[in-house]
Amino acid sequence: MEHRTTRRAARRERPVRQTSAANAFRLDETGAARARFGFLDAGDLDILKARVVELLSDYGVVVLHPEARARLIKAGAREGTGADRLRLPRELIAEALAATPKAARLAGKKRGLDLVLPRPDGGFVMRTGTGAHGYVDPRDTKYRNMDLTAVSEIAAVANTLDEVGFIAHPFVHGVPEKTADIHSYGRLIARTDKHVWMQPYQWENVDYLMKIAAIAAGGEAELRANPITSVITCSFTPLEFKYMDTHVIIEAGKYGVPLHACSLPSSGGTAPLSTASMAVMAAAEIVGMTVMAHVLAPGTPVIATPLMFTLDMRTGSALQSCVESLQAANMSIQLMKQGFGMMAHTYGSGSDTPDVDHQSMAERALITETVALAGADILGGVGQLECATVFSPVQAVLDNEVGAMMRRFLRKPTLDAESLNWEEMMRIRQGGHFLDSAHTIETCRDQLQPQVFLRQGRDDYEKSGRRTAFDAAREAALAAIATAPEEGVLSEDQRKEIAALAAHADEHIVAAYAGAVEVI
Repeated sequence: MEHRTTRRAARRERPVRQTSAANAFRLDETGAARARFGFLDAGDLDILKARVVELLSDYGVVVLHPEARARLIKAGAREGTGADRLRLPRELIAEALAATPKAARLAGKKRGLDLVLPRPDGGFVMRTGTGAHGYVDPRDTKYRNMDLTAVSEIAAVANTLDEVGFIAHPFVHGVPEKTADIHSYGRLIARTDKHVWMQPYQWENVDYLMKIAAIAAGGEAELRANPITSVITCSFTPLEFKYMDTHVIIEAGKYGVPLHACSLPSSGGTAPLSTASMAVMAAAEIVGMTVMAHVLAPGTPVIATPLMFTLDMRTGSALQSCVESLQAANMSIQLMKQGFGMMAHTYGSGSDTPDVDHQSMAERALITETVALAGADILGGVGQLECATVFSPVQAVLDNEVGAMMRRFLRKPTLDAESLNWEEMMRIRQGGHFLDSAHTIETCRDQLQPQVFLRQGRDDYEKSGRRTAFDAAREAALAAIATAPEEGVLSEDQRKEIAALAAHADEHIVAAYAGAVEVI
């Protein structure tokens, strides 16, 4: 009896392990391996890689930027059939893939908010949805056109979400249409210390956007040293590259800004109606952009960004969260990560429904799991609804919760004797329990605790007036908006300089297109 009492006392005296949950900015320190799932085996990857290279080398891509076309030909590209088409030799493709950096740093304005990809712990970071034209106000859940006030609120909420590593600027109304990207980007970068994703809308705007990034960073040299922004360059599926997106590649190299090379195939529309052919189309366009970056902006980090859509043949709508798009996303991430050895980024959240409803939660939970298990470095789409055309701050808070759960879910459980608590299992008494086990005491605080999801019994639920996770997320979003600094995070001089650039863009870019400034 005395021996058993002493043993129990010894158990309780063991120190409790203090752990901090990993998130976008904090690595998982357990050293546990990550679980993976994909539809493609090694042989499948070899087949699809060969198809991609064949498509680029034997058929080619259309490049509409004269300077880029000339430089590609000088680097070894050959003219193909049809105007502006270039075939990319296998040797040039291999050279570009070998030379392109395999890692990138997406800097924040503060070093504690820097992101390094790929993460050493094998995990992922999340980002907010981009391109949304609509906004669901968290105060009353009413829909309105996206405006600059909504951009400020998106930043305020995203600043509080630990799984969200960087923020994308949406499309805004209430400003000149031709310079909407400049106004939206300028507002966002002034209201967050997190990394910001730049999405230009036309080539004349690119330099304005880069100059705004340089102002926010503290100068062009500081931007190159700590790239607080990264920029998207897109293909025009199938297999074409517009002047603007090629110009983006050149300017990214000039300013030292990482590239998200984005392909957006729509199965049955701009790509054949099969998931495998979508993966091939996306990979071909991304590898094509990687070759272009190698020639036009050597040394620039390139993040493969396949965003997969399926055309609904009944309605003509593009879908991001249907089962075909999910399968294509999984395959494309495998192909880019395992097949071509690139960093990879795709939708890891989002829904095709217009509201924060049951369908939305089901679809986004499935896409988060599907893409994270494929090994994506970045999961995009936090807060987006209606196939990336609407943003909801309440949905963003809920997505942050799903992201935290997925991060923990990927961690493979260890099977050693200590993790199994094997010695105590082998001597547990009849009717015994493990509540006072040293193993339980040491590891109990490692359990992931939800921020807004509920874990309560019926009585407490009824007493709360049936308050749901949606209600908790809405309260969190409103609290973030209410406490955000009104003037943002930049100095008054930086804000004035950005405002002057936007005004200059309104005067010159809009005038060049229409002869007058028009507000949409």
